This record gives sequence, C-alpha cells and structure tokens, in this order.
Amino acid sequence: MKAQEIIRELEAEQLKSDLPIIYVGDTIKVGVRIKEGNKERIQPYEGTVIAMRHGGINRTITVRRIFQGVGVERVFLVHSPRIAEIKIVSRGKVRRAKLFYLRERVGKATRIKQRFDR
Repeated sequence: MKAQEIIRELEAEQLKSDLPIIYVGDTIKVGVRIKEGNKERIQPYEGTVIAMRHGGINRTITVRRIFQGVGVERVFLVHSPRIAEIKIVSRGKVRRAKLFYLRERVGKATRIKQRFDR
C-alpha cells in the first residue's frame, strides 16, 4: 500500500490546475508544443471533442477536425507537458458521451448545436 501512496503523490504534483472544464461536443483549441531543431513553438489544433477517457493523470481527449476534406483525429493527454494551453471556443449541446457517429458524416451533417448555459 505504501507504493500506491507514493505513486498517487507523484501524480498529484504533475496534474495541471489551470485547465478549463471540458465536455464532449465542445469545440476547443489545443496549443501543442512542437520542437523543431533547437527551437520550440506552439501549434494550435482546433476541433471538436468527440471522446474523453480515463481520469486523473491519464485523462485523454480525442479531438476531431476536418483538414483538406479529410477527417483527422488526435488524442491528447490532457496533463502532458507537451500541451501548452487549452481554450474553449464554443460549447456543444450533445446527448451522448462519445460522438463517434460524426466519423461517418460529412459537411453540414457534422454540425453540433451550440450551448449557452455553461
């Protein structure tokens, strides 16, 4: 039991405290740190959150966007040091925990109603 307590303590130090509350269906902008040679820059990745998994330090979000007519999904480890910032662009009104049905849809069929209460 002692080892579990140590692991929990170490994980608590790594957790980010400045994260917004993210829901499935939200459109977010994730600032990803990219290292090119000896320079480092922040590249924005904007898309819709279609899934959230796990909890604590292992929490991940799957973000989907359409790039040049092709759907691109990226899974981000929320508490990773590679994630510089997460900004919420708009809130989405959805009735499911996972929005995998968006993968089969194209164009205007992928729209999500906007939510204003949160």
